Amino acid sequence: MVEAATEAPTTDGGNGGARRHVYLAHVRFADLDPLNHVNNVRMLTYLEDARISFLRWDGEGRTRFGSLVVARHEVDYVRPILLRREPVRVETWVTEVKNASFTLEYEIVDDDHLYVRAKSVLVGFDLDTQRVRRLDQDERDHLAAYQVAGEPSP
Repeated sequence: MVEAATEAPTTDGGNGGARRHVYLAHVRFADLDPLNHVNNVRMLTYLEDARISFLRWDGEGRTRFGSLVVARHEVDYVRPILLRREPVRVETWVTEVKNASFTLEYEIVDDDHLYVRAKSVLVGFDLDTQRVRRLDQDERDHLAAYQVAGEPSP
């Protein structure tokens, strides 16, 4: 089985001092549409893979994020991605943290081009009660490490 994506170290992406989580996504032939570029729906899959990698922070003594739901996606398709050997980078960072939700922003890039700029709003969700839940302190601490400086957080 070929792994479609791998996690890379975080970087300071020049976004106000916040770290960016970097995820490497390999373009597969199956990702292409009849126009021979990556299908717009597959771009959302690249974002999803990066988001899952970002949320599964497995440091010692830490747990993963609790249940979350995606409340909103915004995607700007800037340039088509063609079949290529080198992976594209999906860079993710935090722009807003509220009591029960947070906003992630992403760029799909390589060393030469920006392909996609996107934003997702995620909401803490209690599966048992089927209601919104507050983010706990461990979740907020993880998000703070990737939050753009100067962005509000209650």
